[in-house]
Amino acid sequence: MKFNKTVLAAALASAVCIVVPAQAQPSKELDDLREEIKRLREEVNELKKSKAAEAKPAAAPAPAVSERIEQLEIKSKDAVVVGDIPGSFRLPGSDTSVRLYGYAEAHLVHDLRKPGPSDVFTDLTFQPLDNDPSVRKGKTKLTAQTSRFGFETSTPTSVGPFTTKVEADFYSYSAANRNRLRLRHAYGEYAGWLVGQTWSTFMDLDNGPETVDFNTPNGYPFSRRTMIRYTYGDPKARYKLTAALEDPEDQFGGGSTNERMPQIVLRADKTFDWGSANVRLLAHEKRSSSQTKRGGGIGVGANYKLTDKDLLMGQYTRVDGDVDGLIGSNGYAIDATGKITFDKNQGLVLGLAHTFSDQLRGNLAFGMNRGKTAQAVDNRSLRQFHINVIHSPIKNLELGAEYIHGIRKTFGGGTGTMSRFDLMGRYSF
Repeated sequence: MKFNKTVLAAALASAVCIVVPAQAQPSKELDDLREEIKRLREEVNELKKSKAAEAKPAAAPAPAVSERIEQLEIKSKDAVVVGDIPGSFRLPGSDTSVRLYGYAEAHLVHDLRKPGPSDVFTDLTFQPLDNDPSVRKGKTKLTAQTSRFGFETSTPTSVGPFTTKVEADFYSYSAANRNRLRLRHAYGEYAGWLVGQTWSTFMDLDNGPETVDFNTPNGYPFSRRTMIRYTYGDPKARYKLTAALEDPEDQFGGGSTNERMPQIVLRADKTFDWGSANVRLLAHEKRSSSQTKRGGGIGVGANYKLTDKDLLMGQYTRVDGDVDGLIGSNGYAIDATGKITFDKNQGLVLGLAHTFSDQLRGNLAFGMNRGKTAQAVDNRSLRQFHINVIHSPIKNLELGAEYIHGIRKTFGGGTGTMSRFDLMGRYSF
């Protein structure tokens, strides 16, 4: 079969001109371009074979067209295009999508009664007792240290995406660490595996009521851990099974700094038409100079869609001897002989979320914690109530207002009452 070289060259040149990519074209157009380049290269190769068989010395335009195709291919790899993650872009020369995110946030916190000495935000565990003369009523604090930034990536593979996330803020517990950069999350996920630091698998994020206060209500499991975690899920059956080995050290050290075994968490989640439910199991260990003691925990949580604008949620947790496993827990004690005593602590969190409009939502939240140890300095019970509204006047801007009331009771008969307002402004990007 003979080809009219002039006509073919013109046709190829026209096709190439049609598919020249722009620097910020959508991902679908870039994929179409690559398919067109592939087709043109195949036609050029066929033309070369045909001309070689004819063994004619006449020059053919195929090399020039081939060079043009190669230039287009290089240019397409360097183009910045829309990535696979919403709001992301694809790194030039790769298949990796990157999304940058974060927010600038500020709080004004005003205490009507005695402020807690340990934290800007709510920490009923250390609320000053009402009869403590060393702490005066009323205090106002403004802070922007909860502002954060982060990035996440996604790279396609033969068995699904490989994703990573790194996030930090400037909030560290206690006044001595103010405005220091703090690592929140740093992990990678691939084929059901997660390795790195993120929320503990024992936490129930799905059933934690939204609060303006940066901290959550008492009775809520709350910690970040470095871990190795595997999750198996069936999207059609709408369930997930998770197992994790997590770093055993808690925020107060003590008997958790020299543990031999990691913290172990098993979890099952199920989604229904009316909401979702989960069950979580925890196993941990504490060690002293003379004793090793193992403890456990169990948590159940669920939410129920009352209407399309109302969501009811709740969770119950029982933990023996773990400080981070439950906010407000007395944890454990080690005496002079090395004997370890666990507190058998129970927590309950209830929440109701209501959407008034696309710009306005509100939440009611209640959290309680009950201990069983008999030391006078420990807390017998903690009860905390939140009511808030969050308004979004323009895209990405949120303004929140919340009132928080809490009561702390110790085994020694003391009572500490918390009463405060928290005003928040946040602009997300």
